Amino acid sequence: MKNFVVTTSHKPDREQVMKAKELAEKLGTIYVSRRRLKEFKVDFYYVVEKNRISIKWPGGEFFFHPSSAILRMRNIRSGQKDYLIESLQPEGNEIVLDTTFGLGSEAILMAAFLPEGKVIGLEGSIHIYTIVKYGMENFETDIRWLKDALKRIELYHANFKEYIRSQPDNSFDVVYCDPMFENPVYESSAMNPLRPFAVYDTVNEEDIEEMLRIAKKKVILKSHVKDSLFKRIRVDELKGSRKSGVLYGVIHKR
Repeated sequence: MKNFVVTTSHKPDREQVMKAKELAEKLGTIYVSRRRLKEFKVDFYYVVEKNRISIKWPGGEFFFHPSSAILRMRNIRSGQKDYLIESLQPEGNEIVLDTTFGLGSEAILMAAFLPEGKVIGLEGSIHIYTIVKYGMENFETDIRWLKDALKRIELYHANFKEYIRSQPDNSFDVVYCDPMFENPVYESSAMNPLRPFAVYDTVNEEDIEEMLRIAKKKVILKSHVKDSLFKRIRVDELKGSRKSGVLYGVIHKR
């Protein structure tokens, strides 16, 4: 899915058209007015709407929405365990590096527990980065904790393997890594639109060593119970539910 253009919603205002043209230039493609879109053969196209930017293609759409983080916070507040937050054990002032940002739901959840800290996010896919960064910066909500959490996140377009190797020792309190599952959970409707654009980098022992080098406290890894990650990488603690199939592995800095 490489061939794309930028357009607007139907009947755009001047600001939308300007925004669409700027985005097209930034992404190295062309702006096409909505009525002329049919004339172009593309794999997908960006749509600049009034309050959001989305990507559309035949049979699919990708846009930012923190629905998963909202649901998980609701569950936490009703007394349920969240294995990511249990693995993080936040004191509230940590700086966390999220090496595989994606839709950002886990970063948002972590940021909610870091009133004096922040989450630095990395996203390797320019398309996911573009949609999610704009989405987070322009998302309107009355949910107080969500509004605050979004302000504590900085997102950068970067390859995590290169980034972690360029950082000084002990740069972050915690490093979090959630590579795309080898055995995808297709019931995860939030993840499905993201799959065509995702970066499928696997994590090796050398990467883990680099993560531990730049972490002060620990590294947290997420994997599916059927995947090979925790068979290849030894962790100090494993948290999660076999029922959901999602596991979090914690490696403490020594």
